[in-house]
Amino acid sequence: MTDAASNPPVLTFEGKRYDLNTLPDDLKELVRGMQVADNQLRLHEDTLKVLAVGRQSMAHQLNERLKTIPPLPEPF
Repeated sequence: MTDAASNPPVLTFEGKRYDLNTLPDDLKELVRGMQVADNQLRLHEDTLKVLAVGRQSMAHQLNERLKTIPPLPEPF
């Protein structure tokens, strides 16, 4: 088991590392806000993937069902 005192949480931002425990509270709040935003982005990206797969499945079903229905003639 690791000791939290010997391994403080580290923020890596734009290629620089910071001891998270020593940052001012307002910066810690910003970091937490960014973590929440990142989690929400991942959640919504996953939702978009599920929706895209569902839409693709519906398009396939529509295509299969329309094969039995004659289309309107093309306009001149």
